[in-house]
Order: sequence, then structure tokens, then C-alpha cells
Amino acid sequence: MQAPSIGGVQVPRGDGSTPVRLRRGASLTDFAEKINANPASLVTVLFRLGEMATATQSLDEDTFRLLGSELGFDVQIVSPEDEDRELLESFDIGGEFDDDEEDLAPRPPVVTVMGHVDHGKTRLLDAIRKTNVQAREAGGITQHVGAYQVVHEHEGVERPITFIDTPGHETFTAMRARGAKTTDIVILVVAADDGVMPQTIEALNHAQAADVPIVVAVNKIDKEGADPTKARGQLTEYGLVAEEYGGDTMFVDVSALSGLGIDDLLEAVLLTADASLELVANPTADARGTAIEARLDRGRGPVATVLVQRGTLRVGDAIVCGDAYGRVRALLDENGDPIDEAGPSRPAQVLGLTSVPGAGDTFLVAPEDRIARQIAERRAAAERNAQLARSRKRVSLEDFLERSKVETLNLILKGDVSGSVEALEDALLQLDVGDEVDLRIIDRGVGAITENNVMLAVASDAVIIGFNVRPEGKARELSEREGVDVRYYSVIYQAIEEVEAALKGLLKPEYEEAQLGTAEIREVYRSSKFGNIAGCLVRSGEIRRNSKARLIRDGVVVADNLQIHSLRRFKDDATEVREGFECGIGLGSFNDIKVDDVIETFEMREKPRV
Repeated sequence: MQAPSIGGVQVPRGDGSTPVRLRRGASLTDFAEKINANPASLVTVLFRLGEMATATQSLDEDTFRLLGSELGFDVQIVSPEDEDRELLESFDIGGEFDDDEEDLAPRPPVVTVMGHVDHGKTRLLDAIRKTNVQAREAGGITQHVGAYQVVHEHEGVERPITFIDTPGHETFTAMRARGAKTTDIVILVVAADDGVMPQTIEALNHAQAADVPIVVAVNKIDKEGADPTKARGQLTEYGLVAEEYGGDTMFVDVSALSGLGIDDLLEAVLLTADASLELVANPTADARGTAIEARLDRGRGPVATVLVQRGTLRVGDAIVCGDAYGRVRALLDENGDPIDEAGPSRPAQVLGLTSVPGAGDTFLVAPEDRIARQIAERRAAAERNAQLARSRKRVSLEDFLERSKVETLNLILKGDVSGSVEALEDALLQLDVGDEVDLRIIDRGVGAITENNVMLAVASDAVIIGFNVRPEGKARELSEREGVDVRYYSVIYQAIEEVEAALKGLLKPEYEEAQLGTAEIREVYRSSKFGNIAGCLVRSGEIRRNSKARLIRDGVVVADNLQIHSLRRFKDDATEVREGFECGIGLGSFNDIKVDDVIETFEMREKPRV
């Protein structure tokens, strides 16, 4: 490795393939330590490349790759999974499930229910669990992920099955994708009267990407106009061939409304699990798994719904889940009843965490509280740096002044559960109304809107969006006093539509020229008082007094930015003269007019944005 001079700055160089591994959200100081360079010199090199950054600022992957290619290094950003694995190994906690064969025992299958909105996923779960979740969802759309376990008798043996209900609205794509990754089998619900719809295909793609077996539930077979064979034929195009057609996918006709075919569906799930999967786990190891959902409960604090994937989670365990940690104070089942432990494939609600984890965060049991806290703090710092890097605006020297003119809408998101906040943030950040306005989410969290949220909104001129939450304490009074705009929503697409409308409202209006009329000059009258007056015949449209005008001579514009100062019909003033009529036009102080010139009038109209 040499240390040549780049623009008078001494910087080490690689050979073009020298690998440098950096964590997400790393700074120039971190990069400098890896290549044994002075951070200040890297700041200078980056400045010469048109990027401005400080030595301690978190930078994104593109910036590091640009700098690496200039210095001859192959910059590799460590993935979040590798980052977490290295973190756990530093605490002597294995990152993989490396259990011995004799420790493994059968576990229940984990089933995710997917499909298009309004095809009856939640009602199907209602029929399975004999409960009514749908009535509690705003707009009849499932907006949370729930995990439940039911018991079904199969060949004389009672066997538990864990179900995960994923939201049906399209903005929850990320949550549905997460459901596919934590599951063993997917039940794809297709309505017999609707057939395959866009979200059916989307859910199918998630399931196939996760490489899990699929059981198709053809729902609403008792509805008028239902055609179960239509769904079978349509899904054949996507590689799901029914067993009766010679394929290997089980199709079950069901009616969630009447309960018809529910037992057959559960049989199909267990048969698929037995035939296609070897579902085993070590129940004696320290528990690990995934947080399916999390929320802030007023009386109980942070509550996380977790799915144990290996080991057994017990009351009193030191647990770390994402960047949250604590000791398990209580375990509850899906009905809210206390349980002492949760084994593999068992969903449970965990109480005792210090903060609300993110939906999809992995959890593990740590040897002691101190280690759990250190892992959580390291994870939080890594995620904070990664977010800083993502939110950093890449400002080049050329467009620095131009970017300062961009209008920005700052938002603070608060929701009842972390999955909803994450999905709302993801949907809002995908809004695109042009380069003139920018959307920034400066804070997000779970739970009621607090005074701290309001004060942050005051300081940053932000709007607070509350999704299924309300202000606590004096937060409402403070927001009214400080004039902070707080919006409340219970259905996610209403929030998205209003934010998009607000963004469009920040756009400066665009104008387009609309021609009003043209007039041909037939005679020029000279007046010592009014200057030259054009005697005209209106050829098209209409000529209006005070409208904008231009003068055209032999097809060439000879004067622009004119105005119709005076307009007369014979000796009377007129406000407008229509096509085919004669009139006298005065262009104010502009007198360079000739016979056969054409006066064209127009106005600037606001252009509607699409």
C-alpha cells in the first residue's frame, strides 16, 4: 500500500481490490482507522469529489463507494444480519442455531394467512379461533399483526398450530413480507367470486421468495357468483397447480362465514407440514425468536408479541429484543392469560421490556441483565448511525444553493403498535410529488403523543400524525397553545392521502400560457395624447383590456411583455372584443406598430398538478 499525494494531500491507496469492511452509518474516522489514514485528509479528498462531510458524520454506502473507488479500496458495508452476528459473537453468544441432533424435538407449524384485502383472511381466522378480531379493526381492514395458537385433532392426536394474521392493505407490504419470513406454511386466501387480485400475487411472491409451502383456501364458496375453479385456473399461471389437476398444491374450498371446510383446511396444513417439512427445534436452549408486534400499554408498559423459534422463554429471563431489553416480568398467551413459559413456535406477549421494540426485531435470552443492556445499547447506536446515514442529504457543491430553496414538510409519527408506525413511515417516504418539496420524518415512536413530541414539533416546525393514539396529559393543551398541527387517523390510507395533499400544497404553482385571441392591425392612428393606436380586426378568440400581449411581425415576435392598455369599439371603451369585430388597441408607451402586424393576447393560467 502506497501513500501518494492527491491534490497535495497524503492518503494511502489500495490496489483497486483491497477490501475494507465498514458497518452501516460509519464515519470518515472509521474509514480512516481501517486504512491507517488521517481523517482530515479524507475530508479533503471527499470535498474534491464534490461531497461535503465532517470526519464524524455518518455517511451512506454510495458516498463510501465513491471515496473507495477514488482511493483504490473495495468498500463493503456489513449487512444488518452480519453486524448483529458479529455483535453477539463479541459477547460469546452464538449467532446461529447450532443444536445437536439429540436435542431436537418436534414443534408446531407456524402458518401465515395472506391474500388480497377483503378476501376474508381475518374472518377465516375468526372461524378457526371462534373469536371476532375483525370488528375491532378500523374500516374492517386488519392493520396489526397478531399471532395465535389453536389445537386441532389430527389422526387421534391433538396438535397445536400457530397462526399469524398479516394486514391486508397494500401499504403493509413490509409487514406481510416479514410474516412470510417467520412462517413455515402460507395459507393463501382467494375469494371464489373475485379470483386472483393484485395483492394475491404480491402475497404469493412473498411466500415464494421465502420458499415456504403454500395451501390455497378458496373462500366465499357459498356466495352468489362464486366460481372456485376460476381461482384454480388463475393460480396455475403463477405456478400453483392444484392436486386434482396433477400438481402438488392443496386447494381447499371454505366458507369463513358458515365455517364450511375449516377442518379440511387445518388437515391440509398438517398434512403439508408432515409431508414437506421437518419441523424440529431445541426446547432446552436459551430462547430466540422474532417480535411479531409491539405496543405501549398504559397500564403495563411496553408489550411485545414474540414468536419463539428455538428454546423456551420463561418468566425471569434476561431478554434483549432489537434495541429494547429487560427481564421478562410476565408472559401472556393470545387471550391475555398468564403462562409460565413459551416453547418453540409458541406466540406469547412479553412484559418487562424497557422500551417498545420494532416489529420484526429478533429477540434472544442473554446470560444476565448487564449483557442484555450492552447488546441493546450497541444495537441502538448502530441503528441510529444507519438512520443518520440514510437521512443525510447528499449535497454537491454545484447544487448547494439550489437545494436550500426546497420546501420541507417535517413529520412526527406516533402509533399504537410499532408495525403500524413502520408501515406508515415506509408508505409516506415513498410519496413522490417532485424535486421541489421534501418529506422528512424527524421522529417516530409508539404510544400516546407526549409533551416532548409537541416541543420537538415546535422546534422543528413539524406536523404530528397520531395513528390510533391521542395526546396524554397536558400535550393537547400545549399543542393548542403552541399552534402545533396534530392529525389523528385510524385508517392508514387516509393519512397517506392527506400528507400527499399537503406536499402538493407546498409546491409552487406552475403556470402555462393560454392564448386568448389575435388581432390584425389594419390601420395605425397617431395621437399626440395617447401615442399610436392600432386599428384592428379580431381574427380569433377575443381581445381583453389589461391582458398580456405580444407583437408579431412577419411571423417573428418583435415585442413581448406588452399590455392592452386601452380597448375601444368606435368611441366607446370596451372590456373585450370578440372575433370578427373591429376595435382600436392602445399598447401604452409602445408605439412601434405597423400595418399587417399581429397582436396576440394571452394569460398565464395555473397548471393543475397530476
